Order: sequence, then structure tokens, then C-alpha cells
Amino acid sequence: MNAQIRSQVVSAVQACEEKKGEDISILEMDKNTSAFTDYFLICTGKNPRQIQAIADEVELRLKKSGVPANQVEGYNQADWILIDYVDFVVHVFSEASRRFYDLERLWKSARKVTVADLKKPAASPRALKSARTKAPVKVASRTRNAASRTAARTTRHRKSS
Repeated sequence: MNAQIRSQVVSAVQACEEKKGEDISILEMDKNTSAFTDYFLICTGKNPRQIQAIADEVELRLKKSGVPANQVEGYNQADWILIDYVDFVVHVFSEASRRFYDLERLWKSARKVTVADLKKPAASPRALKSARTKAPVKVASRTRNAASRTAARTTRHRKSS
């Protein structure tokens, strides 16, 4: 993932924490699904005013860093505020709505990540590709060696009989 996007998600998490958002969860969406974004940031507020304060802080912090929200939904009702940043979406829920919609279950193919995971440098596509190609070669060579040893033992056993 893009380091800039990861940094923006971290800023949004920090904004949620600053306003005492609870049960903060970050989901990295699976590219093989119909996910329309890279990350979901989900948190819970205790009451409508806190839910709005969390959403306000997320918007303010990201706007200061030059990232305005693409769309905000549900602000006036303050039961579930959705802030769309295209590459990630922030969901600020009331406790009841979070239990009811249960996005973590709905998007169970997503990988749960931490702020520490987001702060790690992303592996380059080349490193990922070489890691994928090297592992099977080792396994294949071990299998080939084991098969060779078995064939040699069988041949020796037949000669001695």
C-alpha cells in the first residue's frame, strides 16, 4: 500500500484516540473482493456529541494535512458517521449501530491491522514477488532430494536381495 495513505489512516486513528473513540479497528480490505477502498477505520463513540466530535477531529486533522473528505454521511443523526477519503473510509458508530451492522463480520475477508503495521515500511512489489518465487523452489528441491534418496535406497535394497 501507498505509504501516504497508510500515514493518513494513522492520523485518523490518532484523531479518534484524541477524542476518546473506543474499540478502534483498522481493516485492510482484500483486493480479491468487491471492496471499493483500501482500508476501513472503525470506532465507537458513547453518545451523539462524542460521535460528532470524533468525526470533526478526523476531518480537521486530515484537512490540515491537505486531505479533504470526499463525502460525509450521517453527521446530523450521529448514529453512524461515514467519512469517505476514497482510499480509506472512517466509520464512527454508536455502540448499538456498531453491534447491529457488525462491519468486521460483514468484511471478514479483510485483514485486521494495527497502527504499528501501518507505520512499518511497505514491502516493495519486487520483494513480495521474489519471496513468493523463492519459497516453492526450496520446497521443490527438498521434495526432489527426498525422492532421490528414496529411489537410491530402493535401488540398493533391490541389488542386495
